[in-house]
Amino acid sequence: MAKGDKINFSTPSGFPEFLPSEKRLELHLLDIIRRVFESYGFTPIETPAVERLEVLQAKGNQGDNIIYGIDPILPPNRQAERDKSGETGSESRALKFDQTVPLAAYIARHLNELIFPFARYQTDVVFRGERAKDGRFRQFRQCDIDVVARRELSLLYDAQMPAIITEIFEAINIGDFLIRINNRKVLTGFFKSVGIAENQIKSCISIVDTLEKIGESKVKQDLEKEGILEEQAQKIIEFIKINGSVDEVLDKLKHLAQNLPETEQLSLGITELETVITGVRNLGVAENRFCIDLSIARGLDYYTGTVYETTLLGHEALGSICSGGRYEELVGVFLGEKMPGVGISIGLTRLISRLLKAGILSTLAATPAQVMVVNMQEDLMPTYLKVSQNLRQAGINVITNFDKRPLGKQFQLADKQGIQFCVIIGSEEVAAQKSSLKDLKTGEQVEVLLDNLAGEIKRRLT
Repeated sequence: MAKGDKINFSTPSGFPEFLPSEKRLELHLLDIIRRVFESYGFTPIETPAVERLEVLQAKGNQGDNIIYGIDPILPPNRQAERDKSGETGSESRALKFDQTVPLAAYIARHLNELIFPFARYQTDVVFRGERAKDGRFRQFRQCDIDVVARRELSLLYDAQMPAIITEIFEAINIGDFLIRINNRKVLTGFFKSVGIAENQIKSCISIVDTLEKIGESKVKQDLEKEGILEEQAQKIIEFIKINGSVDEVLDKLKHLAQNLPETEQLSLGITELETVITGVRNLGVAENRFCIDLSIARGLDYYTGTVYETTLLGHEALGSICSGGRYEELVGVFLGEKMPGVGISIGLTRLISRLLKAGILSTLAATPAQVMVVNMQEDLMPTYLKVSQNLRQAGINVITNFDKRPLGKQFQLADKQGIQFCVIIGSEEVAAQKSSLKDLKTGEQVEVLLDNLAGEIKRRLT
């Protein structure tokens, strides 16, 4: 760059940058999510932001266009050195685009050090090279949990997922939401029973999964474009529109299975779905928090059983705010053995962006400080420092104002940052071992003994 050239310091498209009030909201939500995850025994791990490219491409159909490859930028005299090092092929590296493929590699690397079923959570940042747009980012934080077993995994782990989703979103207090549950075996079994060829089933599932985006008529058209007969397409539409209470849908499915040919997989899916629903109820999840929705398919090929999508009622345009499901082959891909798992993911960056825009959430105060000790006199700074430390030791977050400025200006500064209380100490207060405590929300100002100051602030904060 030539001297004097202007540097473009704007953020790259799709890479979010948070103001303090936004970052504090993210950390607050992460605290809630982590607490719920850990209450169910999930343990934290962290995988590298960078993985070998061949690891990220192990499932084949993840879409090379969304992977950010990385290469070191070396001066010319070191390029030959890099070429000699052989950092090509299996040494090619890229940024992880999700948490699941890195989890599979993590388990393969630490297989003999882990205890199974292995229940882990991650709240890492991932990267995707897709087109940035409203609510879609190239860098974003995902909050994932997965339980992975060797050979067999109880369906009760599937039942725990709606309980965890419910606890998180009730704690965040975002309003009414609905966890929609289905089972991929129900879909694939039904498709087989109406004569859909094995090689057409995956594309049919992908099309069904677009129902909410493109509508019933377009789904039917797309099915027919895939070679599905009009009569079959109509049966599929009627099937995924089956509704009612959870028990009513289960009864309709059982009745249907009794009157169709080749229903072994359909019946297995219904049995699994009923087992999961029973577990969800036994975990105390309210009936209005979940339903069976036969249109939920989760387009990704690796889901094989239970699938979930969570919708914020009244704000359906936001799309799924938490989704996931059960898979059989994904995690064992590096080991060549069956390692069933089930998990869910919250795209936290996208969720925060959408909820803030919709006015469902608000940012927090710019600072975590609850109190400002104002600067009345420079010679009293030792007292201000001592009082500040005493308050911190009592568990109160404090800013000490080191700059001397008019008292009104200090109040404005505190108020602008969302600080509720100001502690005012002048020469007279020092002599009497008192302080004035001003509540910026109410305008009330009271005298408090210094020995009682922490207790009084705590009382007023609660």
